[in-house]
Amino acid sequence: MEKIKFATIWLDGCSGCHMSLLDIDERLLEVFSKVELVYGPLVDFKEFPRGVDVTFVEGAISSNEDEEKILEIRNKTKILVSFGDCAVTSNIPGMRNYCKIKDIMQRAYIENADIKDKTPNIGIPHLMPQSRPIHEFVTVDVFLPGCPPPADVIYYTISELVEGRIPDLTGRTRFGQ
Repeated sequence: MEKIKFATIWLDGCSGCHMSLLDIDERLLEVFSKVELVYGPLVDFKEFPRGVDVTFVEGAISSNEDEEKILEIRNKTKILVSFGDCAVTSNIPGMRNYCKIKDIMQRAYIENADIKDKTPNIGIPHLMPQSRPIHEFVTVDVFLPGCPPPADVIYYTISELVEGRIPDLTGRTRFGQ
């Protein structure tokens, strides 16, 4: 059986979903016997490749850079998985939606700064007015909620996708689990 091309990425999130992916433990060996990891924060690939079979996307869309990435990923991926509550609902990143960006930047870089009380302007992506879930930008094929999703559910989801099935996650996970 040919390995499926598998990718992961995190946008505006904490990487907790990726840590839960690693919690699959020794089952990772089984997973990686069936998938080829072609992109992700755990590897050093610089460009998102074409022809990816499955991509797990962690995090919300909070900047113009996030939006550009999700559009590129959707264009190059057959099955896109909204991975965790931040990707599904904007969860924690969405807590800033009730504040003005100007106030957030002032608080983070001026009021709470010990040194260099200056807002950075080089290499910092432009924040959007609101943090939003990825399905507001692109079509999502599988929603995998949880903060983070449990390792067993991640393993089940990958196993189903490897077998060519869209996983039925009914009753397997919930928001905030």
